[in-house]
This record gives sequence, structure tokens and C-alpha cells, in this order.
Amino acid sequence: MKAVILAAGEGVRLQPLTFTRPKHLLPVAGKPILQHLIENLKKAGINEALIVVRYKAEMIKNFFGNGEKLGVKISYVEQGSEKGTGDAVRAAEPHVEEDFLLLYGDLLVEAEAVKAAVETHLREKPAATMTVVPVENPQHYGVVALQGNRVARIVEKPKPEEAPTNLANAGIYVFSTAIFEKIRETKRSERGEIEITDSLSLMINEGKTVLAVTAPKESWIDIGRPWDLLEANEWMLKRLKPRLKGQIENGATVIGPVYVEENARIRAGAYVEGPAFIGAGSDVGPNCFIRPYTSLGRNVRIGNACEIKNSIIMDGTHVGHLSYVGDSVIGEKCNLGAGTVIANLRFDGKTVKMRVKGEVVDTGRRKLGVVFGDHVETGVNASFMPGVKIGNNCWIGANALIYRDVPPDTVLLLKQEFEERKLKS
Repeated sequence: MKAVILAAGEGVRLQPLTFTRPKHLLPVAGKPILQHLIENLKKAGINEALIVVRYKAEMIKNFFGNGEKLGVKISYVEQGSEKGTGDAVRAAEPHVEEDFLLLYGDLLVEAEAVKAAVETHLREKPAATMTVVPVENPQHYGVVALQGNRVARIVEKPKPEEAPTNLANAGIYVFSTAIFEKIRETKRSERGEIEITDSLSLMINEGKTVLAVTAPKESWIDIGRPWDLLEANEWMLKRLKPRLKGQIENGATVIGPVYVEENARIRAGAYVEGPAFIGAGSDVGPNCFIRPYTSLGRNVRIGNACEIKNSIIMDGTHVGHLSYVGDSVIGEKCNLGAGTVIANLRFDGKTVKMRVKGEVVDTGRRKLGVVFGDHVETGVNASFMPGVKIGNNCWIGANALIYRDVPPDTVLLLKQEFEERKLKS
């Protein structure tokens, strides 16, 4: 069975990280989200994928090519100017001749959950099959009401008191080709988009059989907001098999499941506690602390006496000595000056808020640091408050205290006042 993967979206909620890359190429545990997804599809027996692309499409095509390096066959189709998941699926119609697997490209899902959906569909032969997962906050998702194992209706982001169940649409479907006819009949949503769930609802309203397969919550994670990257990173690191390929100097300590790639160096006095990932060419230490659920990309430099905790540090970034980075996502080729400190906990202990698409959103996380875009530079002793986002290509001067988001291409310097004094004779 062929998989169709939707990877056309811009990922506005994940800005500033998506100013310079599609969200599907954001790294967790040393690999792009989409690569993890494709590798798990292969484990589920899916060896051919059609990727629907649009935003920064060439980056995805250049990274994956024809799929040979992953041992799968990959082809591409570009979504046009229309918007919506239904329109993205419609773009795949000329390339699909039989029942197919459909997934959103910003998901991480275990192979067993995919296999369960495919096997159920092949056995029962319904018009469509979808995967649902139990969630704590159904108001953030499309919620699925069931009659037995059949889908009765789908309610998009209901009010908490109006959610019919706690079962969320996982974004994993198996469709017959009848879905294409329903997409053509689908009217635009309030957002002006063609939604695949509306097309699916047309099937349900016509009495066609749409089955639901329930997957365990721990088998699936949706990545839509910046802090979701930290959860996804933790999710993958728990599943990563440890391996030490790089240089571990005498006097360095590596405990727990840690993956160190080739040509990485862990200097004497460094203490690395897994689960953690250290990318190729990275240089860690001496005398620093890499705490659990940290992923360092390729050619990352962590200086003397630094502490990195539960964070993603992307390729080519340098963290200067005496710095602290906690519960944060730092983009590529950033340079953190000595003594840079990122706060990740509010004084009052309440959950951290972050601005997403112009609105202040409660992240639900008690500990959350910052999100830096690419090419951010900080001066010595710069400090950042919890939940702050810094756009790409920013300069933050020495001793600055940042408590608001900073847009891209901004220079912030601390202003010094000089008082002229006349010396009395």
C-alpha cells in the first residue's frame, strides 16, 4: 500500500523556526520529523510514499531525494495555490489507483499503530478507516464520536463541555479512492479551506462505513506548536538505541542511553546523562553537564562549565562557557556569548505562556525556556525570560534582559548613559 504524506503546510505556529525551513524538517533526536515518520512507515511494511509539498518544497525534495538512502521509494506532487488538507489530498489523485494510507507529515507514530489501521482496513474493507487516540484536552483536536467501532461524527475543537468523547483524530487514515469524489463535493470551511475531515463527514452522512481504530496515546504525538518539539524529542529519545561512536575522553562520564555520532568529542570533566543525542562533529566540554532529553545537532559546540537540559540545539550552534540552556529550542548557527542564561521557570510556579500567531497561549508546561530562530547571537551575560521567542538573524547585546518576543532581523543593545562632569580645580 502506498502512503500519501501531507507536507505542504507553512507551519506558522512554529515560527520563528519555520521562517527558514518547512516544519517537517525540524529535528528531534537528531533527525527531521518527516524522516522519523518515513522510517516508522517502513517498519510497518510501507515502502512507497508520495509526499505532497508546497512551502519550501525544494528543501524536502533535496533532503529525501527518491528515498534510496532510507530504503523506500519516494515521489512528490506539489499542492497548488488552494489551501486545506482536502485540497492537498486532491493533488495526489492522479498518482493513486487503489486504497492508500494518508498521514499528516508533522506526526510521530509508532509502526504498530499504522499497521493496526492498515490491517483493519484490508480486513473489513470499509470506505475509510481512521485512527483515534485518547487525549486529556480534546478541545484542542478534532474529536471523534463512535457507535461501536464506526465513526458517527467528527467535531472540530469543541468546547470542553461539548466534546462528545476524549478520542482525538490522530491524522492517520486509510482511504478508498471514493474519497476523491467527496473532496470535490466539499465546501470551504470558515477558514476558506477544503478540509479532509469535512470530506470524511460527507461519507459518514451518506451512510458509508468509516471505521475507527484506537491507538494508545503513547504511540502518537502531534507537533504543531514550539513546545511540542520538546515532547517529540523526549518521545524519540526514549526509543533511541544507545551507541557511542565518537571520542569519549578519559575523565568524561556518560551514563544512561546516550547516542554519540562519529567524530563527536566528549571532553574530560563533561557529564552526559541520557537519554541524549550528540551529533557528528560536536564538541562538548570540558566540565559541562548535558542533562536528560537533550539533543545536540551536528557541529555543535558546548563550552566549559555549561549546563544544557531537555533542549534541542540545532546544527552549527555554539554555546559559550558559563551558560545555561533549559527546556529550549535553539536554531541553527546561533552563537550564545559567555554567561548567557535562559530562565525556564516562573517565580510564581505557574505554567509558562508563549505568543503563537499573535495570541498568548498557555503552554501547560511549568518549565519552558526560549525558542531561537537561526543565526541568533547573544552578548555576554544576556538573559532571557521563560516563553520568549527570538526571530532569526537577531543580535542581542551584552547584559540585555529579554522578556518579550523579538522579531527577525533585530539588533537590541543596552543603552549606556554617560554623564559629563566638570572637574573642579
